[in-house]
Amino acid sequence: MVNKVYSNRISEYTHENGGRVLILFLLFGLALYQFLTIGLSAFAIICVIPLTIPVVYIAFKKQMATFWLLIIVNYFIQFLGKNRWLPNGVPMSIYNELLEILIILTILIDIRKNTYFSRIPSLMFLMISTWCIFCILQIFNNTCDLGLDIGGWFTGARMMAFQLMYAFLVFTLVLSTPDKVIKYLKLWAYLCLFSAFWTWKQQHIGFTPAEDAWLQTTGRSTHIINGGTLTRYFSTFNDAACYGIHAASAAIAFLVIGITSKIKKDKYFYIVTAIIVIWQMFASGTRTATFCLIAGYLTFLVLSKSVRILIPSAIIGGILFFILMFTTIGNGNQQIRRMRSGFNKNDASANVRDINQTAIKKYLADAPWGIGLGASFDNVPANNKFNKLSKIPPDSEYVFIWVHTGVIGITTFLITTTIMFTGACWIVFFRLKNRSLMGVGAGLCAAFVSMQLGGYANQVLMQFPNCLTFYGGLAMVYILPYIEAEWIELETKRFTEQEEKKRLKIEKKNASRV
Repeated sequence: MVNKVYSNRISEYTHENGGRVLILFLLFGLALYQFLTIGLSAFAIICVIPLTIPVVYIAFKKQMATFWLLIIVNYFIQFLGKNRWLPNGVPMSIYNELLEILIILTILIDIRKNTYFSRIPSLMFLMISTWCIFCILQIFNNTCDLGLDIGGWFTGARMMAFQLMYAFLVFTLVLSTPDKVIKYLKLWAYLCLFSAFWTWKQQHIGFTPAEDAWLQTTGRSTHIINGGTLTRYFSTFNDAACYGIHAASAAIAFLVIGITSKIKKDKYFYIVTAIIVIWQMFASGTRTATFCLIAGYLTFLVLSKSVRILIPSAIIGGILFFILMFTTIGNGNQQIRRMRSGFNKNDASANVRDINQTAIKKYLADAPWGIGLGASFDNVPANNKFNKLSKIPPDSEYVFIWVHTGVIGITTFLITTTIMFTGACWIVFFRLKNRSLMGVGAGLCAAFVSMQLGGYANQVLMQFPNCLTFYGGLAMVYILPYIEAEWIELETKRFTEQEEKKRLKIEKKNASRV
């Protein structure tokens, strides 16, 4: 009845003010068109501002829906951008950041109902805060004579530090129950399966026109190799390296979670997902991905505290490593042959990286704080001695951080990363008692190691969707002790239901034989 009255009032207002409503509708339509075609023009911003009120209201009422939207947007933002399905002129990071800030704001507004702020003070929060403070101080870095470039500094700081804090806060405050953690892991698995499907689609059906245009221009030198006989597939990611390393890191997480799960359908789901994702990882032709997979699995073996898991896993892993390192099995497949070349110490691309890093080291001897977060290849003055340094391809996230923050910055980053990771491992090793929850923690720690190794070899660590996924995943490890009691209760309930279904199935089978 209330809705009917409200609808009548809208109809009356529209009837009495038809001209105004029409003009406002046309202005809004024009603003929306400009936003989609041109980007963030002043007119579009002004006209779209009124939308912020209902958007904030919906986000406040549907907080979890906003979080799931963030995860999906974060995962597909590069995919949408590459296929030109996003408005022009809008930085890709804006979508993520707005959703992250919106989630944090809605939690702050509803602070009396949210009892999870006590989970924020942790070793990981302290380490990320330390790194953020260091990056804030970089605003005064004038190594390249750029002056106080707040805009350039903020762009670099957002990418290198602030997004880590956003990921930590969002995951810590939102994923507050076992049910939410399970749903998140399932959603991540489904997203990875879609990427695996899209890889198959690129291989057997073809690329979209936009993907093909990128492949034949920007990506040609790195993605069509071996004289044009081998294509590196990038799926829904910005490039093949990002895809391959994410696939390796995600697969190791799913494999560990599957191995340690007590619920059979979850066990089968995660293990099958891991196998599919690993198989399609090879299509990326990213040699580092193989090492990421190995490093992640070794991390799990250390954290497993189980001889029953350790011995057979070590044997199987050793056999697979021996096959890759010392045999030619599988060389008929170009992707596997390329992966195997990663073990070649005389690889040409690795030698080029070594030469670049030697040159970078010489320049940075005079810049212990780096060239600054606001410096890039197109804004360092030509007469500045670091102009050439700004143009050398970093080829690695760690080298990128080293160049922009110097030896002081990369040392700070390494120390803070090591401490927050060690803290997460300590939680898995000593604080958690439930085996399946330990598996979740160990899987996320293994994935984090895998991604860090990928960041050491390729510039993928801060790319979409990796930063939110893996730093958020490590933040999840820190909240696992808070939800362990609820996890055990939920797992017991699900296990009881599983056993009851099994019993009924056996009874039905026996009855059919009578």
